[in-house]
Amino acid sequence: MASKLLLITVFIFDLIAFGLAVAAEQRRSTATVQPDSEKNYSYCMYDSDIASGYGVGAFLFLLASQVLIMFASKCFCCGKPLSPGGSRACAVILFIVCWVFFFIAEICLFAGSIRNAYHTKYKNFFGENLDCPSLRKGVFAAGAAFTLFTAIVSEFYYVCYSKASDSFHPYGGDVGVGMGTYK
Repeated sequence: MASKLLLITVFIFDLIAFGLAVAAEQRRSTATVQPDSEKNYSYCMYDSDIASGYGVGAFLFLLASQVLIMFASKCFCCGKPLSPGGSRACAVILFIVCWVFFFIAEICLFAGSIRNAYHTKYKNFFGENLDCPSLRKGVFAAGAAFTLFTAIVSEFYYVCYSKASDSFHPYGGDVGVGMGTYK
């Protein structure tokens, strides 16, 4: 039987990670071109940088939930063997999909946090066009979407793993060839 406390804890961590990723998408840094006080040059002026903190927070909460699930399931490779059947096959597939979604979500959140925190110090003299680079729209949203996918798949993975783990009964009978009298 799957641990309800673990499932609830992982769900809360994933929900917090999703909320932080959505908040990071809403609060991305934007830049405006500002002239200096003497109007000799212009420079990029960036607003709040809170989205990087939200992105790192989402990264850490998603990492914590994945560590909890993998620790509880012994990362699928350690521990007692699973019983053959549909639950084991489902657990194997969900294990692989869970890790793929997890890596995509973590890459989006990490790269988005780094790129959002990058602020140029370019100055532009004599009225040339100045480009102020900022994070593309949708990077944190992709991280949030894959965080949600990871949450769903990891919960199902743990339930299938627990079902396959609980139903395994090693054969306790004779291990040799039965030699009886021939009739």
